[in-house]
Amino acid sequence: MNTLTFGFGAVETELWRLLFVMTRIGAALLAAPFFSAAAVPVQLRVGVAGAIAVLVITWLPVQVPPAVLSASGILALLAEVLIGLALGFVLQLSFAAPVLAAEQIGGAMGMSIATASDPVSGAHSPALGQYFTVLLTVVFLGLGGHLTWLELVIESYTAFPPGAAWLSPDHLRIIVGFGSDMFVAAVAIALPVTLVLLLVQMAAGVLSRSAPSLNLFSLGLPAGVLAGMAALIAVAPLLTDQFNELSSQMIEQTASLLKR
Repeated sequence: MNTLTFGFGAVETELWRLLFVMTRIGAALLAAPFFSAAAVPVQLRVGVAGAIAVLVITWLPVQVPPAVLSASGILALLAEVLIGLALGFVLQLSFAAPVLAAEQIGGAMGMSIATASDPVSGAHSPALGQYFTVLLTVVFLGLGGHLTWLELVIESYTAFPPGAAWLSPDHLRIIVGFGSDMFVAAVAIALPVTLVLLLVQMAAGVLSRSAPSLNLFSLGLPAGVLAGMAALIAVAPLLTDQFNELSSQMIEQTASLLKR
């Protein structure tokens, strides 16, 4: 079969090998929540993927399809992209939990209209969600979770050898099952604050019924905002513990995906 060559001999073979290995790593970085931020330059992502790919080629006996541009080579590239996206998507699910919790808290506080530009996706999201996302990112990076996750990405070349392994339907079901853990984490984060806000709203409702002359909106909205801010300050230590647990859960889920 004719293959595309540029006349560089052995150097060209190593270049194709490097590009093939970079496919999975680049897809994982593209799907990961912090590496894929709009503020991260594309050149930096390519440089990080290339540096990790050099280490993978040096440490692991990665077998590259002889003809990357053939039908079998393209299928192997698609498999690499799928595995990389799956590894990054697991982190994306966990990082979505604080945003969902912020949606519930912001709606109960009456701050759902306060939105900010999300630096990760570029879309608009609740301002409280940005606070939770930044806090989770700081905790995750402070615990070294990004280094452990990159280590798992490198170990995936042993669990899923390039060109010889695809994600099975069982793996896809496991990833979908991680979505239920995301909703459970979101409920656990939002529950203490929403419980306080529910009590405040009940008290405002009782006052409005006992004194109909009081304006419910002028009374309930400021009370809800103040009670929500006070509850957020009170549960700050609990949020830190929950984000620590959520960071550990991200790594455990990624590791369990490689063991199946």
